[in-house]
Amino acid sequence: MNDSTAPKTVRTLIAPDKFKGSLTAGEVADALATGLRSATGAGTGTVHCELLPLADGGDGSVDAAVASGFTRRHYTVAGPTGQHVQADIAFDGVTAVVEVANTCGLGLLPEGKLEPLTSSSRGFGEAILFALSLNPKRIVMALGGSASTDGGMGMLTALGYSFRDAEGRQLYGSGRTLVQIHSVHRTVLPELTGTELVVASDVHNPLLGAQGAPAVFGPQKGAGPEHLETLNSGLEHFVTKMAEAGFGDAPALAEHEGAGSAGGIGYACLLLGAQQVSGADYFLDLLDFNTRKDSCDIVITGEGSIDEQTLAGKLPAAVARRSGTRPIIAVAGRSLLPKERWPEMALTRVYTLTEYTDQDSSKDPELSAALLRQIGKDIGTSLL
Repeated sequence: MNDSTAPKTVRTLIAPDKFKGSLTAGEVADALATGLRSATGAGTGTVHCELLPLADGGDGSVDAAVASGFTRRHYTVAGPTGQHVQADIAFDGVTAVVEVANTCGLGLLPEGKLEPLTSSSRGFGEAILFALSLNPKRIVMALGGSASTDGGMGMLTALGYSFRDAEGRQLYGSGRTLVQIHSVHRTVLPELTGTELVVASDVHNPLLGAQGAPAVFGPQKGAGPEHLETLNSGLEHFVTKMAEAGFGDAPALAEHEGAGSAGGIGYACLLLGAQQVSGADYFLDLLDFNTRKDSCDIVITGEGSIDEQTLAGKLPAAVARRSGTRPIIAVAGRSLLPKERWPEMALTRVYTLTEYTDQDSSKDPELSAALLRQIGKDIGTSLL
């Protein structure tokens, strides 16, 4: 991309997703920017960097909102197995962003021990309750990374729902207790009724069946065959009981695309009347991507792995689609997309960490950051 007609200042928008397991989107953007700025003087110009770390409704959504100007607020909630964890939400005075990953996510399990039957979504509900105390106009619920498969029973418990067994004992929401539900009672929260609820997710699985939450996502949460049977029967029972409790559309909502996201938390959100939107596109709007890219010459995006799923609509594809005629450079941990398919995303170039090292950088944040700084420098050199 060396060009004698290149402007004195090349304006870049660095808008990556996280490199899962290695670096947050903010850390990816910072490392690339450091490298790009170090290339100043390699040619006749300089590189200006605007950083816009992104998220698609999964883990990292709160961090991305904070990086774009939201205020971070702390609150202590029950973690996936009941332990206290400090959760963060993002708030800008109008919109609150709450995420599953930092309230009841896999990464919060003590010592990383998977608990497919006892993990609960209660902490996510407690974070929503805290967000409601700030009087937001809307709450954006980011659903990626859950440790539980409880259909959102735990979340609903925190939001005024009472689930009791045949002896009248209060049940703590979890995959194991779903099948024990005998009666459902609720206390209406006026704040919840008057707040717009938005589910930002690109998961399309229903709650039950071969493509449902237990079958598709249960194994990664530690669920073996015997656990999957318990979870499936529990969720079927949960749907029946919610219908008996007055949710006439409970069976239909269980078949809705996205009901199976986050171990069925998506289903509970639909029961509450939440609007479901594309996570990638919603967050690009929320973080004002269109305005920010208008002032830039080059867009740099990326994620941990660029592959067929990327083409199917993941965040880098949404960034590319919105970038117009600007050159788009992608940076990834690895790419399974051959060069001849780059035009499908209008990519000018793809840089990968695997091209720069024989080591496995996917679990090595320091190495990943160092490689991204070098890649940033190389990109900058090519632009000047």
